[in-house]
Amino acid sequence: MLDLETEGPALAPPLAWRTAAPLTPASFAGSRALQGRMHAAIPGGSHTYAKGDDQFPADMAPYLVRGCGCLVWDVDGNIFIEYGMGLRSVTLGHAYPPILKAARRAMSSGTNLGRPTVLELETAEEFLAFTQAGDMVKFAKNGSDVTTAALKLARAYTGRDLVAICADHPFFSSDDWFMGTTGIPAGVPAAVQALTLHFRYNDLASVEELFTRHPRQLAALVLEVERDVPPAPGFLAGLRKLCDAAGTVLIFDEIITGFRWHHGGAQALYGVRPDLSTFAKALGNGFAIAALTGRRELMELGGLHHYHHDRVFLLSTTYGAESHALAVAREVMRTYTNKPVVAHLHHQGERLRDGLQAAARDQGVAEHFRVLGAPCCLSYGTYDAAGLPSQAFRTLFLQETLRRGLLAPSFVISYAHTTAMVDDTVRRVQEALGVYRQALDEGIGRYLQSRPVKPVYRARN
Repeated sequence: MLDLETEGPALAPPLAWRTAAPLTPASFAGSRALQGRMHAAIPGGSHTYAKGDDQFPADMAPYLVRGCGCLVWDVDGNIFIEYGMGLRSVTLGHAYPPILKAARRAMSSGTNLGRPTVLELETAEEFLAFTQAGDMVKFAKNGSDVTTAALKLARAYTGRDLVAICADHPFFSSDDWFMGTTGIPAGVPAAVQALTLHFRYNDLASVEELFTRHPRQLAALVLEVERDVPPAPGFLAGLRKLCDAAGTVLIFDEIITGFRWHHGGAQALYGVRPDLSTFAKALGNGFAIAALTGRRELMELGGLHHYHHDRVFLLSTTYGAESHALAVAREVMRTYTNKPVVAHLHHQGERLRDGLQAAARDQGVAEHFRVLGAPCCLSYGTYDAAGLPSQAFRTLFLQETLRRGLLAPSFVISYAHTTAMVDDTVRRVQEALGVYRQALDEGIGRYLQSRPVKPVYRARN
């Protein structure tokens, strides 16, 4: 049994929330009973496809009712150590008390006034000073909007239509310019799809080929600074050089890496500055806030003090400057300044990665279960007996970890994950990987009790 008061930087859940029950789910009956209602009221049964029922084993997709720290409770009263952490947005922990206090204090003065507030100015100035990622900033509510706005600026600035995105990175926006490039392009006109091209990560030759094939036609290059593998030596600097030579705007998507890799995003860690970059997720610790930042020359195209370019209707959102979200962002930055959040994410992530890899070796599945990504933001890959990527084995792993009180669509660490929790997680994963080994040896059909999970990007259900 875990005792959250024994160690760790985050505050423990209230005493009344702790229970003597072990972290081993007894039943998913309540969650199963809700599925029909969920799908009747909400397309897909979820407001985020990555949280959908098709991403979890059938009959083992828990509907949650609360969270505290890195623990979550479902409708059946089951408790899980969580490693999704709000799709990587919650770095400090669920219901982190200083964050909630900041939001409540701001809401008491009104959430949405009829003119800009001093809070907007203070948050903008603090964000620019804290990240050192740009000269100006515009806030919005989600990463899709700010990344699309970055493309709009790039197209207006360059007078070009084509954009190129990294083919090895899974998501940039829910808008047409990106969704038209995926396996689920329904509803996106072919003419829009044709405007987005691809290059490969850590492959400067593929970028050079794009510039050769489309000379002076690319408005922007868009990529995450790092995903599952780090940038190769010279890759980011090479992109910067190529974009400068071609007059192309370089855009870094820091939606995930920002505030997780480094206070200033992965760009600060690797020392290469883009023209524009986008932040979200950890900026609000789960609250809805995103940011577009970059060079004044580009950002001012959406402002009132330029006279040599056409105006850009950049971002104009009713809720972009809600007081509680801005107050939360300030508290997040204050917490990062006063506490070793980033160091904790890297340190505990390394401990978790090393433990998971050791567990895989001990169970003889190291070639079939691979831990991927930077320690502060781990994921994993599942492979069958032939060494091929396998959704069925991913489902088996999810099945066995859910049975052992882990909600682990990924292994994303937070400031609330203590050493005791990480070590306990490794023990539970080792047990799950024992079943994985048996399924490799005897056939997965003997162990998998569900249809396989499905990729999000698919044309048909």
